[in-house]
Amino acid sequence: MKTIKKLTLVLVAILMAATTFAQDKRKLDNYRSPDKDGINVFEAPKDTVSTFDGIKVRVGGASALQFQALDHENSGAVELIEIGDNFNLATANLDLDVALADGLRMHLRTYLSSRHHPEPYVKGGYMQIDNFNFLSEGFLAETMKYVTIKFGHMENNYGDAHFRRSDNAQAFYNPFVGNYIMDSFTTEVGGEIYFQKNGFLGMVGVSNGKLNQAVNRPKTTSPSLLMKLGYDKQMNDDLRVRVTGSLYHTAHTARTWLYAGDRAGSRYYLVMELPDASSAGNFTSGRFNPSLNNQLTAVMINPFIKYKGFEFFGMYERSEGKAASEEETRVFTQLGAEALYRFGSTENFYIGGRFNQVSGELLGSGEDIDITRVNFGGGWFMTKNVLAKIEYVNQTYDGFATGDRFDEGKFNGLMIEAVISF
Repeated sequence: MKTIKKLTLVLVAILMAATTFAQDKRKLDNYRSPDKDGINVFEAPKDTVSTFDGIKVRVGGASALQFQALDHENSGAVELIEIGDNFNLATANLDLDVALADGLRMHLRTYLSSRHHPEPYVKGGYMQIDNFNFLSEGFLAETMKYVTIKFGHMENNYGDAHFRRSDNAQAFYNPFVGNYIMDSFTTEVGGEIYFQKNGFLGMVGVSNGKLNQAVNRPKTTSPSLLMKLGYDKQMNDDLRVRVTGSLYHTAHTARTWLYAGDRAGSRYYLVMELPDASSAGNFTSGRFNPSLNNQLTAVMINPFIKYKGFEFFGMYERSEGKAASEEETRVFTQLGAEALYRFGSTENFYIGGRFNQVSGELLGSGEDIDITRVNFGGGWFMTKNVLAKIEYVNQTYDGFATGDRFDEGKFNGLMIEAVISF
C-alpha cells in the first residue's frame, strides 16, 4: 500500500512538473496572447527582460463556428438568393510561434479551413526583432530598449481596428461576430519599425503593395507607406487611455488591397447575394470595397478608453483614391463606435453595441451611398480559451440606383458564435 502511495505521489509530481514545463514553454517574450489575456492588446508589448533559454516552438490555433439566422431583402427589382437558418462552415487556424534566439521571434499563421479557402491556406508570417543579442551581446542595447522591428509577408499595421477584428477562426479579440463594413486589412511584404516609450508610440513601415507576390508585371505597383503615431497609457488602476492616428499611402498601383485583402471571408454568409452565389465565390458578403485602386491615401484615427468595466473604441477613417478608369479621385468616410461593459469577477462577461457607417461616391454611377450597420450583443468567456458570443445585426443600404441588388437593401437577424483559441 505504501509503495502504491509513493508511486502515485511520484506520478503526480512528474505530471505537475510536465504541466508547468509545458506552460513555461508556451510563454514567449513580447507576444500577444491568443486567449483572453490578449484582449485589448494592440501592438506586441515591449519588454526588455529576456527569458530566452533555447529555441521554443509554440503550437497554437483557433476554431470558430457560427449559427446564422439572418434575413435579407431589397426593392424587389433584383432577386436575391434564398437563405435560411443554419450553421456556417467551421473555420480553423494553425499558429506557429518560435523563439529562435534572444530577441528574435517568428510567427506563421495558416488558415486550415476558411469560407473562401476550404483547403489549408497560408495567411502569412513575420520575423520580430526586439534586441540584437543574437548578433552580438549588448549590440545597440540602449536603442533596442524602445525599438521593435518586424518584417515579412504580414498583416500591415494600419489603424487599430485590425487588432479587434476576427482573423478567420481567431475571433477572441472581436467582441462582435462581424468585422467592419470597410474591412481595412491586408497582408503585404514589407517591414515596420516601432518606437515605444512612456506610453508614446511611433511606427513607420513600407510594403510592396501586393497581396499575391510575383515578379511579372513590373513597374505597375509602387511601394506603399505606412505610419502610426499614438499614446497609450494606464493612467491609474481604473483608467486606460489610448489614441492613435494611422496613414496608408500608395502613389501608383495596379490594385490596392487595403479593403480587399482578407482571403478568409466575412461572417455574414450570402447576405445580399444573387441566386447563383456560392459561399466560397462570394466570400465578402456584407462588406463593401470602395474600389479606390490607385493613388490611395487612407487615414484612420482611433480613440480607446477603458474605465473599470466600461470600454469605448472609436474609428474615423477617410480614404481618397480612384479606379484606373477614373480621372478624378473619390472620397469615402467610415465611422465606427463600440461601447462595452465587461463584468464578473474576472470580466468574463460583457454586453455592448457597435455603430458602423460608410459613406461615399460609388464607382461608375457616381451615386452618393450610405451603408449603416448596428450590432447589439454580448459574450461569455467560459474559460480563458473558450468564448461564446451572441449578437443582433441590422445593416441597411441607401442611395443605390434602381435595379441594383442593394437598392433599398437590408439584412438583419441573429448570430451566435463559439470560439476556441489557445
